[in-house]
Amino acid sequence: MNNITRILTTGALLFATNAFAAGASSEPERAPDKLEAVRAQIAAKNFPGAIDELKRLNDTGDADWNNLMGYSLRKSPNPDFAGAEKFYNEALRIDPRHRGALEYSGELYLQTGDLAKAEQRLAALDKACRFGCSEYSDLKKAIAQYKANGGKASSSY
Repeated sequence: MNNITRILTTGALLFATNAFAAGASSEPERAPDKLEAVRAQIAAKNFPGAIDELKRLNDTGDADWNNLMGYSLRKSPNPDFAGAEKFYNEALRIDPRHRGALEYSGELYLQTGDLAKAEQRLAALDKACRFGCSEYSDLKKAIAQYKANGGKASSSY
C-alpha cells in the first residue's frame, strides 16, 4: 500500500507541476482597449476626431471615457472648459482616485485661474499616489510654473 500511495502522490505532483507550468507560461488574454482609437486621435492631436469617437462609444459610465472626453474638450481648438470640468468631475465621481482626471482637472483649473482648486487636486493626487507618480509630478510642476509666471497658465498643459 505504501508503494502505491507513493506512486499516486508522485504522479499527482507531476501532473500538478506540469499543469501549473503550462498555465504560467501562457500569457493571459488581454481585453481589447475600446478607447484605442480615441487615444490614437489624441496622440495625433485630432481632438475633434477624439470627441466624435467618444460620442460614438457613448460609455458615460466609464471613468476613463469621461477623463478622455474632458481632456479632448479642454485641448480642442475651441476649448470647452465648462464641459471638460463636467466630464472630469464625472470621472472622479466614478473613481475618486482616477489619477488622469485628478491631474488634468488640476491643469484645467490652472487654465481658468483657480489655483486653489488645482492645489486641491494635487493634494488628492498625493493621496492617490502612495509612492509618487507621474501625474503628481506633472501637476506639481505645472503649479510651480503657474506661480512662477505670475498666475498665468502655460500652453504646455
